[in-house]
Order: sequence, then C-alpha cells, then structure tokens
Amino acid sequence: MSGRVGDLSPRQAEALAQFRENLQDVLPSLPSQDDYFLLKWLRARCFDVPKSEAMVRKHLEVRKHMDADNIIAWEPPEVIRKYMSGGMCGYDREGSPVWYEIIGPLDAKGLLFSASKQDLLKNKFRDCEVLRQECERQTQKLGKKIEMVLMVYDCEGLGLKHLWKPAVDVYGELLSMFEENYPESLKRLFIVKAPKIFPVAYNLVKHLLSEDTRKKVVVLGSNWKEVLQKYIDPEQIPVEYGGTLTDPDGDPKCSSKINYGGEVPQHYYVRDQLTQQYEHTVVVNRGSSHQVEYEILFPGCVLRWQFRSEGADVGFGVYLKTKVGERQRAGEMTEVYPNQRYNSHMVPEDGSLTCSAPGIYVLRFDNTYSYLHAKKVSYSVEVLLPDAASAQQIQKLGDKLSEVALNHSP
Repeated sequence: MSGRVGDLSPRQAEALAQFRENLQDVLPSLPSQDDYFLLKWLRARCFDVPKSEAMVRKHLEVRKHMDADNIIAWEPPEVIRKYMSGGMCGYDREGSPVWYEIIGPLDAKGLLFSASKQDLLKNKFRDCEVLRQECERQTQKLGKKIEMVLMVYDCEGLGLKHLWKPAVDVYGELLSMFEENYPESLKRLFIVKAPKIFPVAYNLVKHLLSEDTRKKVVVLGSNWKEVLQKYIDPEQIPVEYGGTLTDPDGDPKCSSKINYGGEVPQHYYVRDQLTQQYEHTVVVNRGSSHQVEYEILFPGCVLRWQFRSEGADVGFGVYLKTKVGERQRAGEMTEVYPNQRYNSHMVPEDGSLTCSAPGIYVLRFDNTYSYLHAKKVSYSVEVLLPDAASAQQIQKLGDKLSEVALNHSP
C-alpha cells in the first residue's frame, strides 16, 4: 500500500491512529492536522511512529525558532531579496505549484559575505512556507488535495565557483532543512541544462537527500522544453523555459516571479572572509617549497583547496607529475594551475581545478622567493568525485534526447 489517504494497510492505519494519539498535545500547533499532513511524516520514517513523532516535535521547535506563523510577513535583508535566485511561477497540469531554482548566476560567495547564514536559512524556510500555503490555496480552489511541488533546476552556468566549500556547506543545510521539515513535499525535480560538472556537485549533496527524494531527481536532455510541457501546460511556463507565459510587461523571464540572481556588489559585504577550519599546518622554510600530492584515478574529479598564510604572502600552483615515484621540481612538471603569489595572510585563498586527466597532481606552496622569512601555511585539500550514475547519464544525454532519473543507491 502507498501509505496515502485511501490506500492504507491495516498496519499503516493503526500507526496513523497511534501517531495522532501521541501528538494530541501539539496537534493545534501544527500547520495542518488532517490525515494527509500526518501521513507525510509517517511515510518519511517508514511508518515508525516514535521516529515520526520525534521528527514532528523537532519540526515544531524549528517553526518556533523561525517564527513560522509570521514568516510570510518577514522581510529578508535587501541583498537576499535582490540576489537570492529562484521563485514560484505557474502550476503543473495537476495544479501543483512549480518552483524554479536558477543556479548559474547565483553569487554564493557574495551572499555569504553580505548576509548571515541564519537569514539565508530563514529565507529558504519562508520559501517553503509560501509553497505550503500555495498548496493549501490550490486544494481549496481545485477541490482536490494538492500537497506536493514540482521543481525545475536550471543548471546552466554551474561551475567551479559553486563548489566553494562554505557555500556547499550552507546549501547542504538548506537541503537538510527542507528534508527534515517538509517531508514528502517534492513531486519531481527536473535538472535542465546540466553541464559536465553537475555529477561532482550532485555527489556533494546527494547524501543529504532521502532515497525517496533521489528517485524524484530527473536529468533532462536537450529536449527538456518538450518534457516540461508534458508535465506543465505551456501557458504556465515562462517563455524563457519554452512556454508562452510572460510578465504583464512582456518580460519572457517572468522576473516578477523568478529572481535570476547576479553578482552581489561589494558595498553589501559585511565581511571579507569566513572563519575556516584547516586540516593541516606546515612551515615552508625560506628559499624552499612544500609539495602535497594527490592521485587522481579518472578524469572529471575536482581538486578543491583553501589555505591561509601567517605574516606574509605565499606562492601557490598546481602541477601534474611527468614521472611517478620521485619528487620533481616545478620546472620538471606540467603546470596546470599557474603558480602565483597570494596575499593569503590578509584574506584566505580558495580555489578548485577540474582534473582533465588521471595522474599525480601536486599542490605546491612556494616560498623560494623569500630569502629571509619562513611561512606558516594552514591548508585543507579535498578530491571531489563525480556521482558515477549521473556522470554516465549526462554523457549519454550528450547525443540522446531522453530523460534520466537518478534512481540509484548511495
């Protein structure tokens, strides 16, 4: 049985009755008390009543912390209103709201330098409440239960800048918040215009998604506009995404409903760096260098690093070894990320590199130019692997017009 209203096994019906009984003290505080709402939490925890109850009670704590009853009236800081991309626009053929996420133009670093993480989380919680209330309005309007949202992720322009670790960490928190507080609310998630780096980005966050959510993530090929129209009437899709919907002023992007982000001007910045934890610290002696080796087994992996120095600048570059098993000087290796000096004693540096070939990659901290001072360098390095299933599927989509669901194990 599906575990939905009208399709419950005797065991599921018994669990629902017990769940409702256990929640009597908090039912009035929930945004809804009907069976549809309660069954979402039970399905999310496989009808384990104690786990579902714990999930709901934690949700109520979050609602209180976020002041959820008044959050729609809350006005986010200007920088979030202007530069946090995404928005609700139109309905699918069954009446569910459609939400667009615009990844490419999103300036994650600028937002994190300009707004508090708590405000970013609160803004996303507000978006979720807007969608939940829109589902309720659609239920009243259509006379049938609408409780899920269709999402379209526009990944055009997704690049290395989006893999900046603090940004990925915050995005992970946003996803976790959605999973833990709005279970069983996602109908489908269509990925459109996915670049080759998408499997790496997806692999960074997929562990935060439930197996049920992963099954709903679908990467669309070059016929993505046609596929969207199978699920959404063209009149409900912005011209930008292959439909006929425009803003009243004729804007094909429907910018009054969907924010397309953009680079955050520096006058919004309230900090020029974030506090970082580093895994390693090394002293690079005067006139010398320090090399760190990483073996990359297949192309498409991403090296991601962050470092800071104390007291003065330090050089940094990435090289590919031409001989395995022995230390090589910089001039003997292939330079793949140009060596230059960084003022990392003033602002921590971070960066990443997509490895186009397998081999031994060397991250080299260079102090050969300093005849007087040793440099203390703190650094962290990670190798980000692509999600194998989505990498294969994106490769297939290069010359096919099919859609592919990322339905696979972790």
